[in-house]
Amino acid sequence: MFKDYDLLSTNKSNIVKTITSSGTSGKAVSKVYLDRPTAINQTKTLVNIMSVLTGKKRLPLLIIDSASMLKGKDVISARNAAVLGFSIFGSSVTYALKNNFELDKSSLEEFCSKYAGQKVILFGFTYVVWEYFCQALVKSNSSVTLENGIFLHGGGWKNMTDLEIDNGTFKAVIKDVTGIHQVYNYYGMAEQTGSIYLECEFGYLHCSNMSDIIIRRPDLTECNMGEPGLIQVNSLLPVSYPGHMLLTEDIGMIIGEDTCQCGRLGKYFHVLGRTVESEVRGCSDVYD
Repeated sequence: MFKDYDLLSTNKSNIVKTITSSGTSGKAVSKVYLDRPTAINQTKTLVNIMSVLTGKKRLPLLIIDSASMLKGKDVISARNAAVLGFSIFGSSVTYALKNNFELDKSSLEEFCSKYAGQKVILFGFTYVVWEYFCQALVKSNSSVTLENGIFLHGGGWKNMTDLEIDNGTFKAVIKDVTGIHQVYNYYGMAEQTGSIYLECEFGYLHCSNMSDIIIRRPDLTECNMGEPGLIQVNSLLPVSYPGHMLLTEDIGMIIGEDTCQCGRLGKYFHVLGRTVESEVRGCSDVYD
């Protein structure tokens, strides 16, 4: 729907930013139109969700991406939007990759030396982190020391599935090359920017106070707890476009509600994959 139509709930003159998702070659991309109130809502909610992990104090931030991807302000990709969004948590921001996606060893070494022993944040899209950070360090027989870091990643799982790399393997390799044991995945999409579902230390994705999910059968009736089905994501944030309740092409399963060992209340769930008929794509599966 977001590919085929311009979906707005306000005059286009009120739009300050357009988020686009990636698409396959030759096909349209999703376009999500943000006015100022919606963009502010998204930022405030992201801060609230992330404060569970990072606290309220800004920390040194290492982004596993290239600074060159942030060119252009009015129309930006979902990946750019995520990098910009998570940049607000950085007291200082360092990029780990050069423009050609080669590992910037000098910047990385400087970051590790400057913030040795301190609490820091690392952020990147899963496949980019794996291919251009983890594998680059492994192939060069190198590692960095950031044992007090928090590593947040999301997106690109289609590529990881093709490589037969699961979440557990990803975390193990991150720990090997950085010493970081706090590694958290998140589930989110361009159509509901800000309403991310953050992974807890027990490996479950959690709804926030501003979001909810429903799992539906092919006939759209609601699944029972523990029954896999289509993920419907719900968010209170959109004002400028009709994005409050979206049926995705992802398959998931609710594990429980208010009973996770991590202590967080609300629903917690797993994403199991995508429907067979869905288009092969993802917000960080491709890059220019």
